Amino acid sequence: MSQVVVVGSVNADITVTVARHPVPGETLLGGGGGTTPGGKGANQACAAARLGADVVLVGAVGQDANATAATELLAEAGVDLEHVERLDAPTGLAVVTVADGGENTVLVVPGANGLVGRELVDKHCAPIQSADLVLLQGEIPADGFARAIQLARNRVVVNLAPVIEVPQDALLQADPLVANEHEAGLICAQFGLDTDGTPEQLALRLRGAGFASVVLTLGPQGSLVAAGETVTHIDTPSVAAVDTVGAGDAFTGALCGKLVQGASLIDACRFASRVAAFSVTRPGAQPSYPHAGDSLPRDTSNH
Repeated sequence: MSQVVVVGSVNADITVTVARHPVPGETLLGGGGGTTPGGKGANQACAAARLGADVVLVGAVGQDANATAATELLAEAGVDLEHVERLDAPTGLAVVTVADGGENTVLVVPGANGLVGRELVDKHCAPIQSADLVLLQGEIPADGFARAIQLARNRVVVNLAPVIEVPQDALLQADPLVANEHEAGLICAQFGLDTDGTPEQLALRLRGAGFASVVLTLGPQGSLVAAGETVTHIDTPSVAAVDTVGAGDAFTGALCGKLVQGASLIDACRFASRVAAFSVTRPGAQPSYPHAGDSLPRDTSNH
């Protein structure tokens, strides 16, 4: 079976609900406080595996209780966790505070994710070198990111979220580069390009910088695929959104799962849009992702 290897972050997410955000020095009572799995690397690995892809995750967690919370749904989905090291550092942690109006703040403590650098990546070079597709995000150190791309022998997909400074020659190996509109502007800035314009213009600008293909995600407006000289718009199914957390990760994981099955980039994006739409109709990130066989929202793209 074709294999997806994700080199990325693993977090435990703690979500707290409040009537309003506190001001500095203020103490408020909140609700929630439960721990759920997160981290872009883990989310994308889970999304691909739940849909039937053969997925290996390379990363790190701590030796604390959060490590179990962060990896339990990955294990259930069948992700190979043999290459997730347990280090003497806290498991990555995200503290999300959500006010009644929906406005949220997020504090991220990288913890063990900050140690997924070149040395750790080299220790786990074998699955990266044998992968049919290597998937990366922006939540590990730049030297680990660049080394994973250097080791990859086949297709590389990068979702540079968050946008960090990485070697341009490594980033340009992405096929596709996956980003949202805001991230696309920041990546353009890294290449010294104009950051203004429509999503179509940003996508073509990035293609012109040397990327083989670019996928821009536009939330409920769908996505754009820039390959060759053309830009193709892909609609997303219309659904009643409950929680959009992790929808971009659902999209990227599903996209990669389809690509290793041999789908074209456009067909893979159409499928990924349906998966992302499914995810927003349920709360949470990983818990909201569909399994193979689940009924997905109907594809409304023009074929």
